Amino acid sequence: MEFFEKERQDIRTVIIPCGSVEEHGPHLPLGTDTLHVVALANAVARRMPVWSAPPLWYGLCRSSREHPGTVGLRSCTLHALIQDVVEGFYRQGMQNVVILSGHAGGTHMGTLVDAGEELMDRFSDLRLAVCSVLDIGRKAWALLQETPNDSHAGEVETSLMLYLHPQWVQGTADEAYPSFPEHILVRHKRAYWSSGVWGNPKAASAEKGRRIMEASVTALMTLIKRLQTWRDPVA
Repeated sequence: MEFFEKERQDIRTVIIPCGSVEEHGPHLPLGTDTLHVVALANAVARRMPVWSAPPLWYGLCRSSREHPGTVGLRSCTLHALIQDVVEGFYRQGMQNVVILSGHAGGTHMGTLVDAGEELMDRFSDLRLAVCSVLDIGRKAWALLQETPNDSHAGEVETSLMLYLHPQWVQGTADEAYPSFPEHILVRHKRAYWSSGVWGNPKAASAEKGRRIMEASVTALMTLIKRLQTWRDPVA
């Protein structure tokens, strides 16, 4: 209790890791997104005075919802959950909040951003960043990633799991990509994305995973330092 009270006086920044329970090909665990984002948040919290919050394990999984093992939330559920959690930390004195998602689906991220915008309207001194691990990685992994458009259960995520949790990686999988039609919503999603792989798992290695994680830690720390000193211009 006393330790928590002291930390609350000294720390004003929290990372809220958001993940998913989602199929990641035939070779990676359902919790890959959460395991990744928790490892990243914890690594940053060991290097600078921020809190790494307990993770939110479920996310909005639209494209993969028919794949075995995927269990997701509705947009309205995720929206309400994020608002309640961020408000809870804000009332504990956390004025700088990073909503960091290991799941990078477009609808999922849009929901997090929308919830964040509403929170900013409600709390005038709240500083808020919303980003996915892929947002962090686009620049940070540029010299490490071999596979263009690698996104899901491919080179990057397989490398990270080989580095972080090799005991949960079951072999590998062939390079594959989804073939969803542009703009058209489809009912039978597995017909357009059968394997659940978006990239090339065979380009992965544990050493690459270590280097990807280190680059991600540096990039996230840079973002947090910017957020902590951020000032909106006066309208």
